[in-house]
Amino acid sequence: MSSWQMTGVAAFVRVAYKRRFATAAAGHRLLAKAKGRSAPPPGIRKRCAVAHRQVNGRDVYILRSRRATGPSEHAVVYLHGGAYTSEIVKEHWALIAHLAEQTGYDVHVPIYGLAPQHQALAALDLTRKVIADLAAEGRRSYLAGDSAGGGLALLTAQAFAGDPNRPVAGLTAIAPWLDLTMSNPAIPAVERVDPWLTRAGLHPIAAAWAGEVPLTDPRLSPLYGPLDDLPPLQLLVGTRDITLPDCRALRDRVPAGTPLTYHEEPGAIHVYPLLPVPEAKAGRAAIVDHIRKTLA
Repeated sequence: MSSWQMTGVAAFVRVAYKRRFATAAAGHRLLAKAKGRSAPPPGIRKRCAVAHRQVNGRDVYILRSRRATGPSEHAVVYLHGGAYTSEIVKEHWALIAHLAEQTGYDVHVPIYGLAPQHQALAALDLTRKVIADLAAEGRRSYLAGDSAGGGLALLTAQAFAGDPNRPVAGLTAIAPWLDLTMSNPAIPAVERVDPWLTRAGLHPIAAAWAGEVPLTDPRLSPLYGPLDDLPPLQLLVGTRDITLPDCRALRDRVPAGTPLTYHEEPGAIHVYPLLPVPEAKAGRAAIVDHIRKTLA
């Protein structure tokens, strides 16, 4: 890792974010925090055409390249991270706009309800309906998401496992939250070098998101779900990210018949393709390339 990375972005994360997750009390404070706005910011509307609809009573935004002349043949569905309790932010929108511009596909962004007011199963119902609606229009979907959204993207793909129509064409998960229990014995060693995330702060958030459903339920934690009928899967994770051990576990469990593109970025922190770090450019390019090749 370069000195710029250590003193720049990583130092910023330590100051701005680590304390939000450092203790159980911090996790409860984050749950109690008022949610912010979820609509695309003005700068994004200058880059992309933005449409809006509602599904299951939730907002879904659609970003389209301004070079497009109409709806794309297929679509990308992007699910934002934020530990299932924080709203979508400008870094998410910047990546989403980039995907719309660089792939030429419409990007649908479901704004799922957040903990503690909302729970996991309602979010999965929403994402399944978005995919089903696109399929009813004859459009295949490519799922993508980061962190919690990456976990939800995999859950959504698993929900369509066995569907002969293959409505989900592919999947990119950026440092996905794969197991809400965070019980992998390899996590503590990585947690010591992760400047952002700790299990102490995430445990109460996971409990609030699960509600009455066990954390190991395969509708909440995709690491416990079916892995034998997935579409082409891309995983990106940094080595200073507590999601790394579970990403490795997923990599090792995916059957040989499932096309898997797996990348570990040495020294990178959580969801690095969304951040102002040198390695983000290559990460974004890899995502765009995987989407293009999968939906071509």
